[in-house]
Amino acid sequence: MTHRIVFVEDDADLAGLISDFLSRHEMEVIVEPRGDAALDTISREKPDMVLLDIMLPGKDGLSICRELRPQFDGPIIMLTSLDSDMNQILGLELGANDYILKTTPPSVLVARLRAQLRHLRPTQAPAEPQQGKNASRKAVFGQLSIDPVSRDVTLAGEKIPLSTSDFDLLWLLASHAGETLNRDILLKEMRGVSYDGLDRSIDVAISRLRKKLGDNPSEPFRIKTVRNRGYLFSLSGWE
Repeated sequence: MTHRIVFVEDDADLAGLISDFLSRHEMEVIVEPRGDAALDTISREKPDMVLLDIMLPGKDGLSICRELRPQFDGPIIMLTSLDSDMNQILGLELGANDYILKTTPPSVLVARLRAQLRHLRPTQAPAEPQQGKNASRKAVFGQLSIDPVSRDVTLAGEKIPLSTSDFDLLWLLASHAGETLNRDILLKEMRGVSYDGLDRSIDVAISRLRKKLGDNPSEPFRIKTVRNRGYLFSLSGWE
């Protein structure tokens, strides 16, 4: 299977070398040289993975990562020459899945990219919620209705547009309504990976889902944060 990658890199020679090498390992690379055009290119090309340099014309890679993470479900990899603990920490906190130096041997680079790509898998709806199911398999919690067949979500009669990953996360939480799910469980179910203590993608996804469902960002009452434990889908937050 060939994976599609957008590589945001303004050094044409380096981008060409890395692209050629990755193409020999079942990776199709689209190079975007400008930071301020990166989001449009990613939106248009719909890649499986994004590689980001940090120092870019128009917009830096860290800013791109921060803006991209809420709308992109695949791995985001910082590929840079900046060997700085602060940059690594900041990149990971902003939602990057890995931080790789350009001096990394090509074979190691491929191995680390493959490790991230192995986490990609077709999304599957989690087990059907026991709460509120009916003959059509819809799950109903007060004014919230979730249909796993059509993948439609309505709240107070209004259809809520959700991405594939947003729907899968909501369905997973609803499948365990009233239970606290930690980040490790959520990551394993959503992406097939274990929580490493740094990955913030679940937190970002929860924040995005809360916003779409009209939850209170400072004091959530629909998808609650259980301190030091995880997240809980409230049974009483949808009346």
